[in-house]
Amino acid sequence: MKVRDLLGVESIQLQGTPTGKEDAIRQMVDLMCKRGNIADPDAYLQGVFAREEEGTIGIGEGIAIPHCKSDAVSAPGLAAMVVPQGVEYDALDGEPVHIIFLIAAPNTEDNVHLEVLSRLSVLLMDEQFTKDLMQAKSPEDFLHVIDLAEADKEEKEEAKAEAEKAEVGEETFVVAVTGCPTGIAHTYMAAEALEKAAAAAGCRIKVETRGSGGAKNVLTDAEIASAKAVIVAADTKVPMDRFDGKALIECKVADGISKAAELVDRAMRGDAKAYHARTAKKESKVETGKTDSVGHQIYTHLMNGVSHMLPFVIGGGILTAIAFLIDTLMGYGAIGGGSFGSCTPVSAFFKYVGGLAMGLMVPVLAGYIAYSIADRPGLAVGFTGGLLASNGNALFTDYDWGNLSGFSDFVGRFAFQGEHGGTTVSGFLGGILVGFLAGYIILGLKKLCEKLPDSLEGIKPTLIYPVVGMFIVSVLMCFIFNPIIGLINTGLSTMLTALAKAGLITLLGCLLGAMMAIDMGGPINKAAYVFGTGMLATASDLMASGVQSTDPAVQACYIAMASIMVGGMVPPIGIALACHFFPKKFTEAERASKVSNLVMGCSFITEGAIPFAASDPAHVIPCTLVGAGVAGGLSAFFGCTLMAPHGGIFVFATVGKPLLYILSWIIGSIVTTVMLGFIKKDAQEV
Repeated sequence: MKVRDLLGVESIQLQGTPTGKEDAIRQMVDLMCKRGNIADPDAYLQGVFAREEEGTIGIGEGIAIPHCKSDAVSAPGLAAMVVPQGVEYDALDGEPVHIIFLIAAPNTEDNVHLEVLSRLSVLLMDEQFTKDLMQAKSPEDFLHVIDLAEADKEEKEEAKAEAEKAEVGEETFVVAVTGCPTGIAHTYMAAEALEKAAAAAGCRIKVETRGSGGAKNVLTDAEIASAKAVIVAADTKVPMDRFDGKALIECKVADGISKAAELVDRAMRGDAKAYHARTAKKESKVETGKTDSVGHQIYTHLMNGVSHMLPFVIGGGILTAIAFLIDTLMGYGAIGGGSFGSCTPVSAFFKYVGGLAMGLMVPVLAGYIAYSIADRPGLAVGFTGGLLASNGNALFTDYDWGNLSGFSDFVGRFAFQGEHGGTTVSGFLGGILVGFLAGYIILGLKKLCEKLPDSLEGIKPTLIYPVVGMFIVSVLMCFIFNPIIGLINTGLSTMLTALAKAGLITLLGCLLGAMMAIDMGGPINKAAYVFGTGMLATASDLMASGVQSTDPAVQACYIAMASIMVGGMVPPIGIALACHFFPKKFTEAERASKVSNLVMGCSFITEGAIPFAASDPAHVIPCTLVGAGVAGGLSAFFGCTLMAPHGGIFVFATVGKPLLYILSWIIGSIVTTVMLGFIKKDAQEV
């Protein structure tokens, strides 16, 4: 489908003067309605706004392409606006937008809006094309510019197809693959840039695009074999084994756009090492400009795990939040205690399902990091390690082992934690660690098994890799990393108890709040929470012995729990606000989760921050730690109390000094937001 087929003179505005992004979208929807293809304008408008909430479609270079796929659209259509003076649109490059195209697509399976979006993205890569659109004197001139551009593109595509039928010498032919996490604009912009650079250099090129609609223009084995070099400009996983033995240049998709000429020149000169698929995966990456190839490998593996984990965090978190909401509506917010979220059959159902989904996030994170490193054989080993990270070592406190000695005693002491061994759950940090361990363990096993007879080739992925890999990962987790976590938690508990006995309640609140935001559900987080529930039990014992609830000793217990809960609510809220106020710091997928993070933050589901901390722990964790520590310290300083072993707005009925508690929460969240704005680097993904 051509761009011109969807655009009419009635839906073009050449002298737009919107006052801002929201006004621009409203004017664009009004233009679209003039085509007569919008059955419900209000529903369509809300759909466009909802898509913008997921991440700005201001793609940079003065261009924005908002779009919406909706039941309110009766037939696909386009609207266009030229804004001579520019309008602020939260574009990726921070510059004003001068040309806006709005796409309306019916809610059908053909995804027509993605096809049109890719065609527009490619056309708008041509500076002369956008300049001609800006200079159009009438809607008819505007359409004529598009007609000429599409006709020229079709002619070039036909010529290209004819040329590809001829034999192409290895010295003149290059193949490439482009792909971005969202698979929309930048995938095709990189492809177009590489094709233009190749044409300018007198080089033939074929580019495979891996966008939202799947792989297009897929490279054949014959084309790969005849190519002098391969360029992979992608921030997503690309099937690499097919490039075994070929000279290969690998880089970010952004480099495919901005450094296309350099990449093509290097490919033509053969300035690339040969890629070997049977050894360390992607070990033959070469540096391009300032790109750290090792760092980019780590980032790619990590983001593969994070992107697969994100749906589990959001889906499970929202379902769990619904459970708390139901119990609150049923009147259990103040009296539910430890059963809050499961006080009714319906809420218990939501919490059960949500808990199962969230329980999968660390295994999925670890599994897909390993998968990115070692392909399918790494998946099972990574999942196993992730389960050990999220569940810790098994508790066999009720089982009588009898008198043990020697090796059995060693296994009993380390592989199975005793009653006072401390929690051995390592959470998402352990999941990241074990994901990389699993991936590189499999690569090592592949290397060791290279010389085995060909007759054993079939049992490598089904027997050798999973059995040996799982055994090695399990030994490392159960005998080294998980026991170390238990020792750390025992020490943390001792420290917190000492602070409480010394009466350093504000310092204690600060530490408890900060601990909730370091590993978001991991061992440090759990140590703080267990300490808080222990403090509630202490308060109950004191009152049972005749101490009044207003006694400072009892109040100190409730103050500690309040600091814990407010600290756990800060990370998702602070990150959601940062996604709004500092969009360049986050990928489109991350920005799309800001609404769900607001919900999870209000529901005391700290895990909503995990994907952000996992993708950039060095910059995100210090920000969440400080913000949560400030909130916890302020809550303790103000003397806020909480008598329920849970947090979130649903238990505010049990909070003492609720307005000061909310103030502490807001201040801590703002601290996290501002720190992220200054400390976090701009997102590597585009």
